[in-house]
Amino acid sequence: MLLNLGNEKRIHDIPIVRIRPCRTQCRKDYSAQEMKELAQSIKVNGIIQPLTVRKVSREEYELISGERRLRAAVMCGSRKVPCIIINCTDSQADQLSLIEDLQRSGLSFFEEAKGIDRLMKTYNLSKLDISRRLGKKQSFITGRLSVLELSDEEMEIIQRHKLTERHAKALLRVKEAATRKLILSEIIAQGMNVTQSERYIDSVLSAGSKKKLKTQKTRLVIKDIKILENTINKAVDTIRSTGIDAVKGRTETEDFIEYTVRIPKGRNNSETPSFKTA
Repeated sequence: MLLNLGNEKRIHDIPIVRIRPCRTQCRKDYSAQEMKELAQSIKVNGIIQPLTVRKVSREEYELISGERRLRAAVMCGSRKVPCIIINCTDSQADQLSLIEDLQRSGLSFFEEAKGIDRLMKTYNLSKLDISRRLGKKQSFITGRLSVLELSDEEMEIIQRHKLTERHAKALLRVKEAATRKLILSEIIAQGMNVTQSERYIDSVLSAGSKKKLKTQKTRLVIKDIKILENTINKAVDTIRSTGIDAVKGRTETEDFIEYTVRIPKGRNNSETPSFKTA
């Protein structure tokens, strides 16, 4: 993306009131202590690196990069800030602002992921395009994007309790949202580090697999019992169709299920015994 600086290569002191915020700012949270320190530095030394802006009207400029410096300048009472003015379209300004923001340290991994996602969806950039522009490996881009599979509520909880990206990625192994929420609550309540969290998640997934296997086996046994019961029912119906008054019985205990068929002795079936199956 080539930008036209035109003749505006000089640094301009622009009134802060004439600069409007960047529309695509990734960063949402600013450390109060860091901002205080930056404001004190600006008060003593001034702004060493100029802000980047573009002119959007006769009297107004839009910030491209330098959000922290602008905020700190306001905090220390500055009325003007040094700026470099560039000529670019709305789309170029948005992309440049996003990329410049993503290249700086200090963003949370969720903020980075959302910024990368915005570049892909808004400007139709591929992971390869973004990796080249950010100077990062494509695997890094893919890894960052994966955390967006968590819900907004889960991301907010993770950020609020200052859990790490590895915590977030470990949670992604749990597919059921309700189970994931319970695990997250337990991790926070017990103050688990990453290793402890990963082991805990392993145990939950292992227990779930065993329970699932046991359930499957139980279903197979029940299915087999139903087949047997249907066979007995058909046998009794066949006996009854000959005029014999056969009686079927079923008894169930903790250890077994017992089926009985009683056939009354009569003139034509005195030699026919009753039989039992269990």
